[in-house]
Amino acid sequence: MEETKKTGGWRENKWIRGAIPALLLHCSIGTVYCWSIFSQEIGEYVGWDKSAVEWAFSLAIFFLGMSAAFMGGIVEKDIHKSSLIATICFTLGMLGTGFFIWYGGAHQHSVLALVGIFVSYGCIMGIGLGTGYLSPVKTLMLWFQDKKGLATGLAVAGFGAAKAIASPIMTKLLNSLSVNSVNEIGDGVWKMFLVLACAYFVMMFVGHLLLKKPAGWSEPQTKAKGDNIFKTLKTKPLTNYIGIWVMFYINITCGLALISQEKMIYKCVGLAASVGILSTISAIFNAGGRLGFSAWADKLKDRNTIYKLIFILSIAFTGLVMLTGGIKNGYGNFFFVAIVVCLLMFVNAGYGGGFSNVPTLLSDHYGMGDISAIHGITLSAWAFAGLTGNQIATLIVKKTGEFIDVDGYSVNPVGYQNVLYFTIVLYIIALLMSLLLVRPSGKALEAKKAKEAAKAAK
Repeated sequence: MEETKKTGGWRENKWIRGAIPALLLHCSIGTVYCWSIFSQEIGEYVGWDKSAVEWAFSLAIFFLGMSAAFMGGIVEKDIHKSSLIATICFTLGMLGTGFFIWYGGAHQHSVLALVGIFVSYGCIMGIGLGTGYLSPVKTLMLWFQDKKGLATGLAVAGFGAAKAIASPIMTKLLNSLSVNSVNEIGDGVWKMFLVLACAYFVMMFVGHLLLKKPAGWSEPQTKAKGDNIFKTLKTKPLTNYIGIWVMFYINITCGLALISQEKMIYKCVGLAASVGILSTISAIFNAGGRLGFSAWADKLKDRNTIYKLIFILSIAFTGLVMLTGGIKNGYGNFFFVAIVVCLLMFVNAGYGGGFSNVPTLLSDHYGMGDISAIHGITLSAWAFAGLTGNQIATLIVKKTGEFIDVDGYSVNPVGYQNVLYFTIVLYIIALLMSLLLVRPSGKALEAKKAKEAAKAAK
């Protein structure tokens, strides 16, 4: 196979057939995280509260995870079919969202418009997200078998960096496409969705055409069936997989809980003027965590070490902000503001690192045979976290503390501080899972045996 790759030109080039199409797919679907840029404007334009419209994003994350879980078998059998499904569903979802925003603007308070946005952005686009997220991952691990973490980290970093790349483009489109109407920005939103749907269709379709597994790779004869996957998972105690699933779920839940309140926390500590640049920096930390932690894991005997590190540092930063009351006491205090910013930046990095390491951790434990299907099932954790993380954080902020005026913004310092009590408990549970339930991988055990053999030979 190596010789074929050397002589096959661009048709067998791991960058053209693996990395570039993965980035084209992930940089497109990763724009789902740009929702906060225009959610307020959508709500005002269609006549619904922002809290009602927000469910579109939660549904998108839910369908992302669940479609990945159920589509893993298709991805395992035919990456071209799965990447084409992703391209069609994602762009149709964007077109549908644009249409129903337009309809809602013409028919204020329309239930049909709201449901249409939920179905388009949440369900149809969510299916494209899950299938598109999963499609290039195994292919990358096959092309970069000696550096699987670096390869998957590169693609998943594209998903994380998409927000930083697309945010200024979307903002410019919103302003340039708006005309005088009931809501100027809202009028630009539906047009923006139509323009972006066309652009992302081209990007994803090119990625779909380029994506290809390396020559010489033969799939197992039986693959991606539920009973076979269960047998694969049973090669180790089932508690091992449960531990991986739960710690993955917790990392996403805590990440979403804090990231969803990030902008308001910055305003709370007096950084309202810097929210835009801080959001961009946090997106860079998210992408950097995806690439950096996964590349680092390639050098470790056991990739689970990365999760232990993420949880320990998350507990340390969260505990420091809790002990100092950094959020509620931060306004005007440079030290408190600094540790709050450090916490949010690390949460973004750890959130991204958790995503990029899970497929390679699973492959180390269960092999490459059914990895797409197993990875897809594991992404169901993302689905449930999407319905719990930001929603629980919002509930805590609404039900505890009180809203006060800070530099003209209505914020709840005590409420944001109380979210940390929720996240630190979950981080501690995740660390215990990582320490007690997740066994050393086959790679780690082989390294341990080699070390013991070398020691015995001396």
